[in-house]
Amino acid sequence: MKNFNLLTEKNRFQFFNHINFQIASILALSGSFAVQGTSYAQAANPPKTYVCYQISQDIVVDGKMDEKSWKDAEWTSSFVDIEGEKKPLPLQNTRAKMLWDDKYLYIAAVMDEEHIWAYQNKKDQIVYLENDFEVFIDPDNDTDNYYELEINALNNSFDLFLPRPYRKGGQPQLTWDIKNLRSAVSIEGTINDGTDRDKRWTLEIAIPFESLSTERITFVKPDPEKIWRINFSRVNWQHQIDENGKYSRKKNPETGKTLPEYNWVWSPQGVINMHVPEHWGFLQFNTQKVGKRKHR
Repeated sequence: MKNFNLLTEKNRFQFFNHINFQIASILALSGSFAVQGTSYAQAANPPKTYVCYQISQDIVVDGKMDEKSWKDAEWTSSFVDIEGEKKPLPLQNTRAKMLWDDKYLYIAAVMDEEHIWAYQNKKDQIVYLENDFEVFIDPDNDTDNYYELEINALNNSFDLFLPRPYRKGGQPQLTWDIKNLRSAVSIEGTINDGTDRDKRWTLEIAIPFESLSTERITFVKPDPEKIWRINFSRVNWQHQIDENGKYSRKKNPETGKTLPEYNWVWSPQGVINMHVPEHWGFLQFNTQKVGKRKHR
């Protein structure tokens, strides 16, 4: 593993050229694919890229993001519609940050939200049937053997492992859990109270690298010379509020069917399907401490 603190400007330039070459090669290999018998070209926008730096001080996972490490970390770009430029921008803003140390990948997301609600409070309920934040990770960047985590504003989680995408016949392993996951939520507003307006909720997550494994798949150690694939999705439902101030998903009054949800993502998929790892963003680990990197 290279020590970035000792890199000369020449070596630094060569390293980033090497990473950019890897990304270009990946894009060339995954330029087109089939989803359920239909051919889709590569997403209209190239996948996003995030450079993840090491923490400079310990992170307390409390949903507050008040450590210096978080303050120094860069935001992702604001989330967009899952289909990308062909759809309007999201109604409410979402951004995220990432950091790492020897044990954990840290993820924090801030979601503007006028109505914060969630009722599913049992582990492994299908939390995306209410508003949630979702993480998709493919550590070895082969578009198979990837992990999904969903968390709602009650800090209730649902996770699964997929040996391959659904379109390739993948069957989700719902009994798989992210062992020793740490997460916390802080809320600016009042949850499950339809009589007022809220501001936002913040989610903080620490995913142990060793937990991204199964009985057959060993975990992948972060390596600055290797690219991971990662994406985030925020599911946001149109809602209705009853006379008691309770929320529920809004229905079409003519058909009685639930209206479709919004899917706001970091790296656009180009299709309404998060299970297309070829379109997830690129995650590059950097061994420098956050806030101490040199500007090129």
